Amino acid sequence: MIDRRRFLQMLLGSAAGFFSLGGYAFAVEPRHRLSVAEYDLALPRWPAGAPPLKVALLSDIHISDPWMPLERVEHIVATANSLDVDVILLLGDYLAGVPGFRRVPIEAMAAALGQLQAPLGVHAIMGNHDYRWRRTPTPLVGALRAAGIDVLLNQSRRIRGHGHDFWLAGTESALAGGLDGSDGRDDLDATLAGVDGERPVVLMAHEPTQFESVSDRVAVTFSGHTHGGQVALPLIGAPVSHHSTVHGWVRGHYVHQGRHLVVTSGLGMSLLPIRFMVPPEIAVVTLRAATVA
Repeated sequence: MIDRRRFLQMLLGSAAGFFSLGGYAFAVEPRHRLSVAEYDLALPRWPAGAPPLKVALLSDIHISDPWMPLERVEHIVATANSLDVDVILLLGDYLAGVPGFRRVPIEAMAAALGQLQAPLGVHAIMGNHDYRWRRTPTPLVGALRAAGIDVLLNQSRRIRGHGHDFWLAGTESALAGGLDGSDGRDDLDATLAGVDGERPVVLMAHEPTQFESVSDRVAVTFSGHTHGGQVALPLIGAPVSHHSTVHGWVRGHYVHQGRHLVVTSGLGMSLLPIRFMVPPEIAVVTLRAATVA
């Protein structure tokens, strides 16, 4: 038998643990932690003679005060610049995702992101939240381009330099009009229409659901959107996949029917201002040719 005093001690201990974990998920992990997730991919469609390509992925910034203030964005930018990558890719959802908090002017955010530096440039696509707040991403696209960032809207771009030669392609959001996908603006055919030759294609697609339609012409697809579920529970994982796909592409490297996908759990939050066991991350992906046995 457990006496009342012991029971109350256990109850208070459990409550303290609960509130301690809640405080960590609310105030510490989302606002102060920043991890670097590293992947090394051997790709069948990467040319054997090409040097490895080191890519940094930044996604789902969701800038807002106090959860993702400008100072936090500047810290993320400084960290990304220290990683010695060849190219930096921004995978969408720059605008606030948690309702009811002060939004940071897009010009200030774009200026901070404009400090990102990489030999092969900084390139971006839009995410679903970038349409939701203004119904059009035009002001945000203009601000990013004015800051020196290349924005791709169902477009492709040939990237050359430092021994590299590949196509970079970027779709618009499949959920631009809402989570039901009724007004998706992604157009994979238009995105790849300008791609020619045998050079590898690197695709940026905000939602990993788009990967289901990608052909093996694409060497690798990079996505965000899921936030890694924002919460990962021991033995269970992410209970909410945040509108991921039926295949469970929530975070990490996946190979599906011989095609490669990397989903980064991103940096910010939406709906609820919490992260637990899914710290904000910059993903660094090295692409190299597969070794032929």
